[in-house]
Amino acid sequence: MTSASSRSCWAVVSLSWPLRQVRCAVVDALSKNAAGADRARGFALTLLATLAVVSLLAAYQGERSAVTFWLLVIFLAGPLAIAVPGMLARNRRTYAWATLCVTPHFIYALTEIVANPSIRVLAASILVLSLALVVALVAYLRLTRVGGR
Repeated sequence: MTSASSRSCWAVVSLSWPLRQVRCAVVDALSKNAAGADRARGFALTLLATLAVVSLLAAYQGERSAVTFWLLVIFLAGPLAIAVPGMLARNRRTYAWATLCVTPHFIYALTEIVANPSIRVLAASILVLSLALVVALVAYLRLTRVGGR
């Protein structure tokens, strides 16, 4: 919180002295949550893009036919692409259902780790990125909730 907003916080006339401190504590908490939410949003968008790139790289590296490759691209990149406009608009509902869009990446990564030793490293990176993306999405939702507990 800047010193100007701090001064305005303490300059408010209230009925008693403790009420001013409570009001200022609420303002401080809201500004910290807003900054944390912006960091979580940026982290989630970065992880989303990285997950998409690594997933497409893994789909390209596997020995598959062209039809299977394009189906895999649609299966992995489609849900992530649908979620991007809502995430850019800071829509909380999009962040909530985007956690479900990570499920195909998680399943694909686990399957490839077990079944395909040639892309095991890429599959492990997809697994780690998908888990980190879910954590970032949930962190954004927790930091932006309105009447929190």
